[in-house]
Amino acid sequence: MKLVLLAVLLLLLFTRPAVRGATARKTPAQLDRDEFRDKVYACWLGKNIGGTLGMPFEGQREMHSLTFYDPVPEKPAANDDLDLQILWLKALEERGPKLDARVLGEYWLKYVPVDWNEYGIGKANMRDGFPPPLSGHFRNKWRDSNGAWIRSEIWACVAPGCPALAARYAWEDACVDHGTAEGTWAEVFMAAIESAAFVEPDRDRLLEIGLSYIPGKCSVAKSIRAAMDTCKQGLDLKTARAAVVKASESTGWFMAPQNVAFVVLGWLYGEGDFGKSICAAVDCGDDTDCTGATLGSILGIIHGSEFIPDKWRKPVGEGIQNVAISGFQPPATLSELTDHTVRMAERVLEAQHAPVTISAEPRTAPLDNAKLRLVDRATAKELWARSPYQLAYDFGRVRAVLDLLSEPEIVAGSPRPVSLRIENLTEEPVEVSVTWQVPEKVSAKPERSLVRLPAAGSKTCRATLTSDAAPGARLAISVVLSLDDGSTVFTVPVPLCAP
Repeated sequence: MKLVLLAVLLLLLFTRPAVRGATARKTPAQLDRDEFRDKVYACWLGKNIGGTLGMPFEGQREMHSLTFYDPVPEKPAANDDLDLQILWLKALEERGPKLDARVLGEYWLKYVPVDWNEYGIGKANMRDGFPPPLSGHFRNKWRDSNGAWIRSEIWACVAPGCPALAARYAWEDACVDHGTAEGTWAEVFMAAIESAAFVEPDRDRLLEIGLSYIPGKCSVAKSIRAAMDTCKQGLDLKTARAAVVKASESTGWFMAPQNVAFVVLGWLYGEGDFGKSICAAVDCGDDTDCTGATLGSILGIIHGSEFIPDKWRKPVGEGIQNVAISGFQPPATLSELTDHTVRMAERVLEAQHAPVTISAEPRTAPLDNAKLRLVDRATAKELWARSPYQLAYDFGRVRAVLDLLSEPEIVAGSPRPVSLRIENLTEEPVEVSVTWQVPEKVSAKPERSLVRLPAAGSKTCRATLTSDAAPGARLAISVVLSLDDGSTVFTVPVPLCAP
């Protein structure tokens, strides 16, 4: 009996480390670098082709019957869809893979001279002191529109095979000028599809992956489901388009739900042909440069550059035309943009500890995407729970989450609640003094002025604000957090205005 017990102990001693090591050192999925580069190049090429095809028909409500460019171009059309992604690539290169909505907001204000629709509203809100995601929500009638999903490919290209990571990047991007509205869910949907498309070629599977990252009850999801249902029923494109228009009537024309579904229609009715697909998307009308460009990118990622016929490639060539960015020298060609993107993807995957690597060694076996979590319910639910009224500030030792609870306005004479959650990011207890700083015509009644946080703990402080300020007044309100002995001080701005 003693010999048996000794044998068991020895077996446990020598096998447990091996099992533990195998679990900790999961082999990441490897992308062949040359193949990956070709897919990225095809993404940007498809973007240029589809945008150029659709540009002459932008905003037209009738259906078309295209088979090729009309007119045939001599160069690609300038398109903000690509311009803004070039800017986000610059932000990644300069600020690193951990960038967020505030960093992107800085680049909006510095390098985007145009003020079209939601672009201008988001920028104006940031200049008035309303940071993202409030910048994309407040006073913004265009927050359901198309400005975000059209710039989704960069997040997929730097996070290939990692749709949850691409979705997070997309949310940070879209919320700057769309808050948490339909425009944001449209970009999350597209980024997830495009990221998964680097490792998953099946169209129907990709659509379900994209849908898994957005709320099932949002208008974008309903419009996409309508497009998919009509195709399953065997209806023609004209009837399918009418069904999408009906399903998206709550948001209407030139908005994300309808136009994202038009992209899906092009994909479903394109019969697996590049030209037929992008023509079908553009034939549906509306924001045609965006629908054609995005579908061109998706097809490029899935199939690579060989899938794109020479007749579609030659008229647009290698060049990039700019219209919506200034103040820096962007890549001049698709090849240059591709090389920058591939280098950034390698940095992002390493910095984010992603389950994917890009290898210079040719892959000798088919890629097994079963190792990858292409659907991540936890990430999706966390994104869905975000509010446009919550503003987070990471100060290193502590994180503060200000929740305005409603529109960023304070009506004279009406008590106005505000919530502040303080999170301890250390493994040691922290004591935080909380001081509300308000202008002369505003008063604050805080619930507490001293917060003791256990290690890795959090507590919520509430306050009631009252104002006698005149309508239109800009109010300089903030919360000062003083840690421990007062040697470390942080300030949280409270963006409120008098309507």
